[in-house]
Amino acid sequence: MQYYLAPMEGITTYIYRNAYAKYFGGIDKYFTPFINDKNFICDKNSITDKNMSKSLTARELRDILPENNVGIPLVPQVLTNHAGRFLAVAKEIAAYGYDTVNLNLGCPSGTVTAKKRGAGFLSVPNELDAFLYEIFARCPLQISVKTRLGVSDLSEWDRLLEIYAKYPIHELIIHTRLQQEFYTGKTHPEAYTRAIERLHADGTVGDYRIPLCYNGDIVSAGSLGDILTAIDTAAANASLSGHDIAENPDVDRIMIGRGIIQNPALAGQLQSISPAAPTLKETWRAFHDDILEGYIKIMSGDSPVLFKMKDLWTYMSRSFTSPEKYLKKIRKANRIADYVCAVDALFREQDIAG
Repeated sequence: MQYYLAPMEGITTYIYRNAYAKYFGGIDKYFTPFINDKNFICDKNSITDKNMSKSLTARELRDILPENNVGIPLVPQVLTNHAGRFLAVAKEIAAYGYDTVNLNLGCPSGTVTAKKRGAGFLSVPNELDAFLYEIFARCPLQISVKTRLGVSDLSEWDRLLEIYAKYPIHELIIHTRLQQEFYTGKTHPEAYTRAIERLHADGTVGDYRIPLCYNGDIVSAGSLGDILTAIDTAAANASLSGHDIAENPDVDRIMIGRGIIQNPALAGQLQSISPAAPTLKETWRAFHDDILEGYIKIMSGDSPVLFKMKDLWTYMSRSFTSPEKYLKKIRKANRIADYVCAVDALFREQDIAG
């Protein structure tokens, strides 16, 4: 099984990735938080190279620089619904030595989807098809896609699979929810089985084989087992042969986001990899301190550093036995010194659950 770390805006930066790889590991591929296309401009009626102008922000550039990702197998992700801008971003990414770019068709945020980007692009399948035609014809990089099942109804999924089947997608990462379901409620692993049937069952799609990756609600070994069982059951019900879970090549890639942010040891636990430090709590603390020090080095003042760290604790606190009063102090801290005192108390007085 291969494990991928999902991109999470503001969290899975190169600072986080380097600390994670150092103390936990077990990740075969990392994805950057999305690069926004808003700073990339080209003539609306043309996507020729001469009409493209490029401009990664300083933050985006830092995040993809090879020297900031040594030993990190990284795929930059792009958020756009404009073929010319996608190609402009891909061209700049290629200049830094990357061979693959990921298209974000999964972000469910209302501010994103209202502009028909992220999962919102799935609401206009004909426009999406035309967009994919353009970028696959001209992109200098391999293109992987992270998608949802549609916007509001599972019936949309078959149309999307019909579109995806046309193109040599390097890898299709499927978050098994609709856009309007955000991150709540049950996932739909049977839709993943439908993708196996439509895109992958015989190993080819036209002249292409499209590898699939599962994403959605993996927070423990038990939840992963439940998902694999559901996929296998759905495959059996659909009369797809050769889908034994233990050897199933169609479920050999798993992307995890919130589960790993909440419990950084998760990928290692799924693979029976021991933490680098003598105890799990010591590993967590060293991991946290590296992230804090990393942000202190690149940010000016306490406030932006604390914003980053408090965002991280929204997830990590869930793995401690009784974190409420400590989390309250962490959130109230206005100075790094006060923040460190609150974190000291949490690590000293609380255990990591499970």
